[in-house]
Amino acid sequence: MNAKNQVDTPRSEAPGAGPWSDPMGRIGARAGQTLLIAAVAVGIIWVLLRVSVVVLAALVALILASAVAPLVRWLVGKGWSHLLATLTAFLGIVVVVGGVVTGVVLAVINEWDSLVSSATEGWQRLQDWVTSGPLPVDATVIDDAMQQVTDFVTSGNFASGLASSTLTGISAATTFLTGLVLMIVVLFFLLKDGWKFTNFSLRWFHGGTRAKLAESIDRSSEVLGGYVRGTATVALVDAVLIGIALAILGVPLALPLAVIIFIGAFIPIVGATATGIMAALVALVTNGLTTALIVTAVVILVNQIEGNLLQPVVMGRTLSLHAMIVLLALTIGTIVGGIFGAILAVPYTAVAWTLIQVWTDRYQAGEDPVLGEDPLDAKDRAAAKATTAQRLRYQRIRQAFRRGNMLGAVEQEEGSSPAENPAGKSAQDDSRPAEPPEPTGSTRAD
Repeated sequence: MNAKNQVDTPRSEAPGAGPWSDPMGRIGARAGQTLLIAAVAVGIIWVLLRVSVVVLAALVALILASAVAPLVRWLVGKGWSHLLATLTAFLGIVVVVGGVVTGVVLAVINEWDSLVSSATEGWQRLQDWVTSGPLPVDATVIDDAMQQVTDFVTSGNFASGLASSTLTGISAATTFLTGLVLMIVVLFFLLKDGWKFTNFSLRWFHGGTRAKLAESIDRSSEVLGGYVRGTATVALVDAVLIGIALAILGVPLALPLAVIIFIGAFIPIVGATATGIMAALVALVTNGLTTALIVTAVVILVNQIEGNLLQPVVMGRTLSLHAMIVLLALTIGTIVGGIFGAILAVPYTAVAWTLIQVWTDRYQAGEDPVLGEDPLDAKDRAAAKATTAQRLRYQRIRQAFRRGNMLGAVEQEEGSSPAENPAGKSAQDDSRPAEPPEPTGSTRAD
């Protein structure tokens, strides 16, 4: 009887069976989980975009603080107070940036009349070349096109659109100034109290998690700081060499163009090329074809020096990213954040890759009998960039264990040991000021 009942029992009623146990059910469960994770990610991105001014200000301040922090530590090591060292580094940044902006504005004001007259003459020469070149174009075609442009500019639609654009520009300028002030404030506090923020963050974790978090902070700081310092050095050399060539050739606005070349160098691969083309176009309009060709040759020569000499020596293995990853990061950053996104995308992509290396242990490093050579160079790994002192510090962090303390006024329960409810003496021990954390490196001590 029992055997017959077991045979007659439907398969769907067997223990453990259910609508989600078959392959389609498992696929549906995974699809639902994926959609839920995607919805959360979209929500987070939406919130970040709503406060994009704050996010961009914090990211810019963080990358600048990472670049200037070694100077602050050096001054403190020379006996300066932390506040004085911070103020010196902070005022140095303000003076340099303010001086560059002031110089650019004055240069534009002084050379504007010359630029307008040169551009007018260049436009006339371009018209003459088009009408008398190998493929001559009727001058009336050019005149008709210019007349259409003039009619559009003087039309009411353009005027209303210009007014709307002016209001939008005023709003954008206000947002920019707000972000600039916020960035300056955040930068000052990161330079002054950055070690406190790090110390506070690490005290919420212990053991291996604390060690990996400490390594993540240090590796990220080194990547951001090394990228800014190295790129600034390379950009300065490019701007000086091309700026000198522009000044010698008599191209108007040589200083503003040199500053644009300096800023463009912070956008890898495409920045230097785009700004070089801009300089050549200005030379073509104002000084003629010969000067433009000379400027183009100078830009190509400087880019070759940068790629083959300056980048390997100055930047080294700071980023450790493939060129395809750099291009994808630039594209996504430009779409999401415009010019600021293009500038910040690459260094923060390098930070993300560094964090992946710190927190994962699934990657098989080294030679493989079937796969062959390891595509990731041993010198590009996060572990290879840690000093001996950093490794020892991580080992101490990983081995030291202290139970967390209650921050509120909670009395110790009767019968509980100090280890179970350490609100007394151990809390007083933790109240001692901690030393500022040193730069960190690899969690593993191998």
